[in-house]
Amino acid sequence: MSERYATESPDELESAIEAASLAVQRGLLIVLPTDTVYGIGADAFEPDAVASLLEAKGRGRDMPPPVLVSSATTIDALAVKVPGYARALIEAFWPGPLTLVCHQQQSLQWDLGDTRGTVAIRMPDHPITLEILERTGPLAVSSANRTGMPAATDADQAADMLGDSVAVIVDAGESPGGQASTIVDVTGSQGRILRRGALSLEELNEVLEPLGATLTDEG
Repeated sequence: MSERYATESPDELESAIEAASLAVQRGLLIVLPTDTVYGIGADAFEPDAVASLLEAKGRGRDMPPPVLVSSATTIDALAVKVPGYARALIEAFWPGPLTLVCHQQQSLQWDLGDTRGTVAIRMPDHPITLEILERTGPLAVSSANRTGMPAATDADQAADMLGDSVAVIVDAGESPGGQASTIVDVTGSQGRILRRGALSLEELNEVLEPLGATLTDEG
């Protein structure tokens, strides 16, 4: 069974962040708030923990989880051949609800699943999430729900679906966003929206059009 931590007072918040960080370091799963929906997270560099995350969600290796980072500069430690238009999107929308699918660094010692040489990366805009990431390093994080169910937007929903699989639940109230991130594939010369989410095609292209670039929408 999971332990649930409130975050209303400074002491509660510190206890929650410390418990979540310690659980990750021990190879366990956590539920954490983000700026979009609640997420289930694991150490991205601990293959057994990532496998447990996929099992908890009822997913196979063919649906690898995204990786959350605490700083935009971390993308260069995880990805290669990041195009200029992707960096323009990062500057405009990170931290925020934008996930970028990039070519991953081949030297990375991790196993996120069948990634086909790519990694999906996002910097969330949530102070609690960012503080946890500062202490743990990159986390494999997927929406806190069983596959086929709606993503959890509060700790109660996450606990109902995943409480038996996680060690710690960080309760920060209702998700401020409530809508999943927009996923953009930036592995080619032109970006493609793979999943429509909190950011629209129009918002993204508004940034890119002055650069002579646009995205296509396959979401």
